[in-house]
Amino acid sequence: MHAAFPRFPEEIHRVMRLGADAGAMPKLLEAAGGTLLANGMAILLKLGFGYVMRDSLLGEVQSSKAMAFFKENFVFTDPNAAGGQRYYQGKFLIRTRRPGDDMNVWLKFCPEPERLFKNTPFGRALDPLAVIATEVLSEAEAELIEKDPGQVDLVIRFKDVDAIVGLIGRPNVDIVGLLLENVVQLTGNVGHLFKLGALAKNVELALDLPQPPRTSQP
Repeated sequence: MHAAFPRFPEEIHRVMRLGADAGAMPKLLEAAGGTLLANGMAILLKLGFGYVMRDSLLGEVQSSKAMAFFKENFVFTDPNAAGGQRYYQGKFLIRTRRPGDDMNVWLKFCPEPERLFKNTPFGRALDPLAVIATEVLSEAEAELIEKDPGQVDLVIRFKDVDAIVGLIGRPNVDIVGLLLENVVQLTGNVGHLFKLGALAKNVELALDLPQPPRTSQP
């Protein structure tokens, strides 16, 4: 069981750091709390997961690279879908359990498939801003979305804001350890967590980032 779960939030944190490198404030998460943390996380997740595809509208070479990454990670063959394919449209709600934290981020992939592509002088190109959408929600908004199975596939609920900030510099943290420590709870289709971890890992591989050392597991 331990080896089967993705290493969350290690890849996710590394992806968020890519977002910071892309222009967000690098120290935002360390100093954040509540709504500020939610806004920082929303920005970094969007920029981080979209890092490989960020330049797809700038030229033919960049467009081809972005399209290849998109097809590998977000396109599925489906004979029952229009055009014989569909897109990955996972929806995640990231929250905390402590009342009053007001830390709610809604992460969605390919939320509007009709807006994924644009016509450019060098042909049809992927719009990187349409692949990943993030939104900061109020507690009331998050409660409504969490109760609607059509709006969210997986709820990732941390203990509190302090737990999220405390994990930033913590190496080799995986989901099993977090569950055992009661730091995080999962509600919904856990299969989407595998996909989220795989997407983050593929961003790392596409950019040929150095991999962190692994500690041995008991």
